[in-house]
Amino acid sequence: MYLNCHSFHSLRYGTIPLVELIQQAAVCNVKAMALTDINTVTGIYDFIKGCEEVNIKPVVGIEFRCNHKFRYIGLAKNANGLAEMNRFLTKHNFENTPLPLAAPEFKDVCIIYLFENGPKVLKDHEYVGICAEQLPKLFLPEWRARLDKMVLLQSVTFRTKREFNLHKILRAIDTNVILSRLTTDDYCKTSEVMIPLEELLTKFEEYPQIVKNTEKLIEQCNFEFDFKTPKNKKYYSGSRESDMKLLTDLAWEGLSKKYGDDNLQAKARIEKELQVIDQLEFSGYFLITWDIIQYSISQGFLHIGRGSGANSIVSYCLGITAICPIELDLYFERFLNVNRKSPPDFDIDWSWKERDTILRYIFDKYGAEHVAFCGTNVEFKYRSIFREVGKVFGLPKEELDLLAKNPMQLHDKNQIVKLVQEYGMLLEKYPNQRSMHSCGIIISEEPITNYTPLEMPPKGFPIVLFDMHIAEDIGFEKFDILSQRGIGHIDDSVKLIEKNRGIKVDIRDTTLSKNEAKANTFLSHGKTIGCFYIESPAMRGLLRRLKCDNYKTLVAASSIIRPGVAQSGMMKEYIFRHNHPDRFEYFHDVFKEQLGETYGVMVYQEDVIKIALHYAGLPAADGDILRRAMSGKGRSKAALQKVKDNYFACCAQKGHSVKLSEEIYRQIESFAGYSFCKAHSASYAVESYQSLYLKVYYPIEFMVAVINNHGGFYRTEVYVHEARMSGATIHNPCVNKSEYETALYGIDVYLGFMQLEGLETKTTHFIVRERETNGEFKSLEDFINRIPIGIEGIQILIFIGAFRFSGKTKNQLLVIARLILVNFKPENRNGMLLQEPIKEYTLPVLERSAFEDAFDEIELLSFPVSCTPFDLLQTKYRGQVLAKDLLSHHKKTVKMLAYLISRKHVPTKMGAMYFGTWIDHEGEYFDTAHFTDSLKKYPFQGGGCYLLLGTVGVDYHFPTVTVIKMAKMPFVPDPRYSNTNDRQYKVHEQIKEDVSMTHRAPYPQEHEINLPRHKMGQK
Repeated sequence: MYLNCHSFHSLRYGTIPLVELIQQAAVCNVKAMALTDINTVTGIYDFIKGCEEVNIKPVVGIEFRCNHKFRYIGLAKNANGLAEMNRFLTKHNFENTPLPLAAPEFKDVCIIYLFENGPKVLKDHEYVGICAEQLPKLFLPEWRARLDKMVLLQSVTFRTKREFNLHKILRAIDTNVILSRLTTDDYCKTSEVMIPLEELLTKFEEYPQIVKNTEKLIEQCNFEFDFKTPKNKKYYSGSRESDMKLLTDLAWEGLSKKYGDDNLQAKARIEKELQVIDQLEFSGYFLITWDIIQYSISQGFLHIGRGSGANSIVSYCLGITAICPIELDLYFERFLNVNRKSPPDFDIDWSWKERDTILRYIFDKYGAEHVAFCGTNVEFKYRSIFREVGKVFGLPKEELDLLAKNPMQLHDKNQIVKLVQEYGMLLEKYPNQRSMHSCGIIISEEPITNYTPLEMPPKGFPIVLFDMHIAEDIGFEKFDILSQRGIGHIDDSVKLIEKNRGIKVDIRDTTLSKNEAKANTFLSHGKTIGCFYIESPAMRGLLRRLKCDNYKTLVAASSIIRPGVAQSGMMKEYIFRHNHPDRFEYFHDVFKEQLGETYGVMVYQEDVIKIALHYAGLPAADGDILRRAMSGKGRSKAALQKVKDNYFACCAQKGHSVKLSEEIYRQIESFAGYSFCKAHSASYAVESYQSLYLKVYYPIEFMVAVINNHGGFYRTEVYVHEARMSGATIHNPCVNKSEYETALYGIDVYLGFMQLEGLETKTTHFIVRERETNGEFKSLEDFINRIPIGIEGIQILIFIGAFRFSGKTKNQLLVIARLILVNFKPENRNGMLLQEPIKEYTLPVLERSAFEDAFDEIELLSFPVSCTPFDLLQTKYRGQVLAKDLLSHHKKTVKMLAYLISRKHVPTKMGAMYFGTWIDHEGEYFDTAHFTDSLKKYPFQGGGCYLLLGTVGVDYHFPTVTVIKMAKMPFVPDPRYSNTNDRQYKVHEQIKEDVSMTHRAPYPQEHEINLPRHKMGQK
């Protein structure tokens, strides 16, 4: 009887979570109901499942609105009806045209207009909806004559008065007005609630025909959906048989190249995998992925296949992944098995520069009607809640900033703020807007509009209106097409090496880089800045603590650095056991048998599954629920609780002690959402090694590639420093040498124009094109004549030294530029100056301080190039100890002078602390710890050089200075403003530091972890 129900998927309109809407309908004894969210079908698939569980007939539809104005409701009679509405809405979404006032000629859709705005003449499939408060109008003859076309329309939008207020707040957010400016047309009627069915029917007892019409309409609507059948494109080559033949041929061909023809283990594994792939009908999925990879290779692109797909030897032999699953004992069942209900997916990374080319190929090859990105619901988050709700209540920007940035306990206690908090907290986890999934692509067999309307976001690729979880539920295996800068570092390095040195490096040959001796030495010393995933201070510290000098340890390190492993204390325990393998016992034999490679410590998702299966004896299905919960993909808390209860019941049955079982489950739980599967870690490790190999043997090319890909963990200055430490000569941008990106000639690195924030991008590209077409610039005059640029742009280039080839000082160049441009007419460009001799000016000789260039560089680049930050200090003191000597100063107090690179905020039970990363005046890195008490007296004061006093501690080969006192050291005043005191220290503020904040719970200390290092008995 309810033909117009809104869930919270009616964005910024509905207030009822979908599950709770269905629960309310069951309580109200509703037998049939329609979900008609506004211009979307986001919730219909969960709605169908939820209704079937409580014996309610689900009717699916869409409420069509245009510019907040109601048009009509469409209810699908069947699957074709839904497809009709989806295509209709998609067309208007793509064309950005208003929806018509009258519905189109649908074949399998019932249309309902509102009582007050329905057309005079209704088609067979069209009706007028009437609510209880409108019934008195039926005494008018013109309305009574239309009874045969009237249906009961009790709309549902909210549940309580409080939720009605929330609805109004959502409408104010959506229409961008304060609450007092809302009109009655902007929000729903106060009657749009669900009431018990008997009560609703009582209101219409004098009009049984309306009830009968409604029942007949509901009888017409029989939308059924098969959740079990895969919806992806079925076949790559036309049939299952030809697909399997092609896949088999490719797999055996690849096996021969990778393993030779005599590897019995590889042959047995490939046969087993092909059998499962055929049984589950995933051959097309493998071949489509292979096809995308083949296109990528044909374009010369580098890709990284990672995730659980690397567990497959077939994907390895097809070139999708670069991980040998036999070498790392990766089992295929983690990726694909006959008992697994959910489909697999490959995660493929490309350079951020090349990803759009890959996407365009996929959309062109498989057709716009069959390819789309997964959508995602962007929820109201803490900051956005207080900004949005506060704005609705009319709070000024300053107050909104305070509310958004501070925890609730620090908010003002006035009445308005209390209302903002009350209604803001109701919105937490509500969907706020739809967006595009960062990487998930669907390639369907049938047109995608059979399942959903599409939207076209600004990025230019269509998206479906449901997320990856729903996509999976209804039978789609998504293709994850990702991008990352790490691949750009590798790819651009290889191109630079060939261009600069004439050497071709086959970086795809993983035997070249993996376990290479010199690279392993760099790895164990944490000399990995610029390298994918292993360059952060925390990771470099971990590598040093582990003395990590081989591939398998790096694979483990890639996973134990994850927050879940660290939070459970298992990272610390792994470090201890790795360094002291003779100082612990496996506390149960299962851990020795299953996790011997990682010293009995759970490191990977697979380890958790192994323990659940072999220690507790859980069935495989439960192990998979645990794994999915850990990876953040599980959505059912009830299912996880059931597995937990079953786990303890099974442990008791096996006779395990409660204490041991509880400790093991604590470790399992701590992984939730923050652990890697082993294949994922292995894929990361391969990419890390590729980066490291290039850094070791071609460091300057590698660092230039990092800079050109907009860096990584650190700011550009750090990578410029690394290049200089590797033997490069760093030059400021030059109009005759620089490109838009940083350019390399031998060991000469010319910073790119893109580093100059104030210079327009189109101007920089014009400079490069003009130079390539008509030769180098002969002088400043020649440059002005050939390049359309104003005085501001010229000044930036002069101050950075881009005309130093002219032999004139910056002051002289500024005078010349102003003399030329004061009377310069753009129409004379490309003629006048070339035809006339350049006028020579007699210019005054102005003395310049040696530091003026450095301050120009800080102003334009945010770091000095012509000298080091240490050269700018007022003091000549450089500290007592250097970074290279710290290991020999264990437990000693040292005084060091250092330049701040980065600091990381870390929560502790005592308050905030920081870990700092610094370089000494020789350019070597070291790390510091700053505890709460020290920070209160000696806080960080921005980027620059500090004098540090602290105690050296060495933790498993890794020295850290725990700072007792620190003071920021003054730089010399800016000589460019020697006559104005107020600006002499202004530019100093532009010297940067990298700051990373974390708001997680504090990691436990060793005594709090209390992981057993001895065998634990049975109960």
